[in-house]
Amino acid sequence: MRLKNCHNFHDFRKLARRRLPGPIFNYIDGAADDETTYRRNSASFDSFDLVPNVLRGVSDVDTSVTIMGQKLDLPVYCSPTALQRLFHHRGEHAVAAAAAKFGTMFGVSSLGTVSLEALRKKHDTPQVYQFYFHKDRGLNRAMMRRAKEAGVNVMMLTVDSITGGNRERDLRTGFSIPFRLSLAGMAQFAIRPMWGINYVTHEKFKLPQLDDHVDMGGGAMSIGRYFSEMLDPSMTWDDVAEMVAEWDGQFCLKGVMSVEDARRAVEIGCTGIILSNHGGRQLDGSRAPFDQLAEIVDAVGDRIDVIMDSGVQRGTHVLKALSLGAKAVGLGRYYLFPLAAAGQAGVERALGQMKAEIERDMKLMGCTSVSQLSRANLRPHGPGPL
Repeated sequence: MRLKNCHNFHDFRKLARRRLPGPIFNYIDGAADDETTYRRNSASFDSFDLVPNVLRGVSDVDTSVTIMGQKLDLPVYCSPTALQRLFHHRGEHAVAAAAAKFGTMFGVSSLGTVSLEALRKKHDTPQVYQFYFHKDRGLNRAMMRRAKEAGVNVMMLTVDSITGGNRERDLRTGFSIPFRLSLAGMAQFAIRPMWGINYVTHEKFKLPQLDDHVDMGGGAMSIGRYFSEMLDPSMTWDDVAEMVAEWDGQFCLKGVMSVEDARRAVEIGCTGIILSNHGGRQLDGSRAPFDQLAEIVDAVGDRIDVIMDSGVQRGTHVLKALSLGAKAVGLGRYYLFPLAAAGQAGVERALGQMKAEIERDMKLMGCTSVSQLSRANLRPHGPGPL
């Protein structure tokens, strides 16, 4: 299979699987425990059907949205994800360049492999910085100061990962940073030699957001230990309120799933919340964000930007989320598999396909702007009244 033969999420996933060593593919593809929530995330969109209108004059379609003060040409953005240069040697540079080409936002993780400053200097598109709450409060303040000085547009605190999820695929292969692979895992690297050649012939792998604070690359700290030893499970709403006040700008919480928590986010001054279960990688058996979307929009949607991610694979998924009241939708694996398959060209092809799907589907729905999408366009799946 070649890039030109990739026409949807599943095609990109197949190509990535062919090109990545097994442990790295499974790091992207895997989720927690029995992966029930991972499967439910995408299946949840099937619980509603779209009801199109016709004869509405849809020659021109406007797909732009504004979220947390950022004007985006598309109602989707590239969510921050860790370790991108493991998937392709250009990593975040490839994703940021593709996002800029399509006029949308991209995220940088505190476990990212390219620095905030390098990305901000090179790519002129809205940038969000995702970080975790550490036991070292001084480290938290230093990370926020650095993001402010780099010109980051939106601060995103992940609140569903105070400890790592039980990702059994990684346990079987021995995947970690630094690598501590099982024999089976090492064999998978041996049969993907091109990945290894690219890994050793390009810039040394590092985690620049953490290099000054944690020795991740020299063997002193693995990703698992980072989550279990450095992140602070005692974090409270009071802690986050202090951070929101200190940042004094666009600040969102990623991983909110209950109405009660959504209301608290409004009360402490957040400008956005992202309904997310971390792509099914944390608490297995948790509810899908799409299933929670309507009740949270009803509770706080007039006071805060409600966004969602997890499981989005199609333009119709995006339209359903927007119809329920989401302001935008985050993409994760949707762009990571194309990144692994073909770098920037892969991410551009995936975003181009998403753009085409959204535009085509809006026309088929009889909508010329995102603001025209509403719950009138949706019905619960199943037989209607006779």
